[in-house]
Amino acid sequence: MSRPSLRARATYAVLGAVLVGGVGLATVNGSAQADPGPRACTPAEREALVAAGDNFALACELPGSLLADLRESAAAPGLSEDDVDKSDNVELVAHLPLVGAFAEEGAFGTDMAFQGRYAYVGNYNGFGVYDIKRPTRPRRVAQVVCPGGQGDISVHGDVLVLSVDSSRSDDSCTSTAQSASEKSSWEGLRVFDISRPAKPRYVASVETACGSHTHTLAPNRNGKQLFVYVSSYSPSADFPDCQPPHDIISVVKVPVRKPARARLVATPVLFPDGGNPGGPIPLLTASSTSGCHDVTAYPAKDLAAGACMGDGILMDISKRAKPTVIDRVTDDVNFAFWHSATFNDAGTKVLFTDELGGGSLPTCSPVFGPTRGADGIYDIERDKLAFKSYYKIPRVQTLTENCVAHNGSLIPVRGKDIMVQAWYQGGFSVFDFTDSANPEEIAWFDRGPISATSPETGGAWSVYWYNGHIYSSDITRGLEVSAIDDPRVNKAKKVRTRTFNAQSQPAMRR
Repeated sequence: MSRPSLRARATYAVLGAVLVGGVGLATVNGSAQADPGPRACTPAEREALVAAGDNFALACELPGSLLADLRESAAAPGLSEDDVDKSDNVELVAHLPLVGAFAEEGAFGTDMAFQGRYAYVGNYNGFGVYDIKRPTRPRRVAQVVCPGGQGDISVHGDVLVLSVDSSRSDDSCTSTAQSASEKSSWEGLRVFDISRPAKPRYVASVETACGSHTHTLAPNRNGKQLFVYVSSYSPSADFPDCQPPHDIISVVKVPVRKPARARLVATPVLFPDGGNPGGPIPLLTASSTSGCHDVTAYPAKDLAAGACMGDGILMDISKRAKPTVIDRVTDDVNFAFWHSATFNDAGTKVLFTDELGGGSLPTCSPVFGPTRGADGIYDIERDKLAFKSYYKIPRVQTLTENCVAHNGSLIPVRGKDIMVQAWYQGGFSVFDFTDSANPEEIAWFDRGPISATSPETGGAWSVYWYNGHIYSSDITRGLEVSAIDDPRVNKAKKVRTRTFNAQSQPAMRR
């Protein structure tokens, strides 16, 4: 999900109207009615969806009959609004709600990073810092209001990097939204000094082409230079700083001891042939490639995997400022939007996610089936990505629940490939993909829908394992902490890491 969100609940009410009225779903007294046929968005509806970001506005392009069969699943069994379904081996042990500016309409909770006793949690209005020395009693110690889109976040030493994918009037934390068609508009990276975690200090900014939807840290071998791979997309001829074809990522170099000297050092072309041209319906078929959504680096292996809209790629990053593509795959049948990637600890597999519908659709439904809006598991065989299987949560979600594969991380179990992953309103899932062809779920946590009658944004944006617990950044509920008690993962509780960024994987069992 991305670009600026204004009044999230109102936006999702509009999205609900578009999906219900525009893709063949009419309801009267809760019952599905006949397909109303094609329906274009009104200017106000389109404006609200553009403001929400990412792929939401593409719902306006859907033909009326395309998703008409969704009405068959409208009465599918699901949880009530206040229910929780979970496996017996999982318990919610702590919850801190969003407060202040982070609880405003449109201030979604987003991604997370960890260092020592602190969790850093992104938000559309900035980022928060939490003391998690006692995971069952987390404390909020700082809340930095600095709006700029979804606020993708990473930490390294005393450096915090924050993505800005919302066109702003300037690079300050007091900037206002400004059209990307204005040459003076700014978006890119903000850099903070977190030597005092409770008092982060803004020290630098770097403007990048098309902003920074997400970013990835790739420190050099001695850790003194921090390379940041900036992913962005959606160019337009009307945007002076975001021109097509935008087949690049941006590379920013941050001196760890002098982060104020951060600067752009390269813009390597990853798709000289233009990448995947895309399918006929961008929201639901293969996306055209115009940049990357997310890159995950494994610095210890000199590898990175890019989830690049219509393509999945494997890269050699032995020369940090000059990443090179060594393999590229597409899946025009089952992948609509290559969203993120995770290596296994051995660096012999990559799990890619498909954010079918841009995070807005109820894709955890029999209508979409078990292979769309899912994970794709690939083995790395002689530097080539070899497809093995798909993984999708087995629980049916209701028509009002946005649900699709989203952000997750490995659980460090020796000799096993086990992952915890967010599924928006599908909650989180823990699954074993050691056998790449036969992934198996071993734990889960799932709430009922935010609303039983209308689509609402919500659920787990990111769910990560850190030093023995499962942390969830919930879009509307805030920070949640869960414990798992299962012989298949309990040994992982003894593994400790000083720093954890999901998109810059540490070698956790070395």
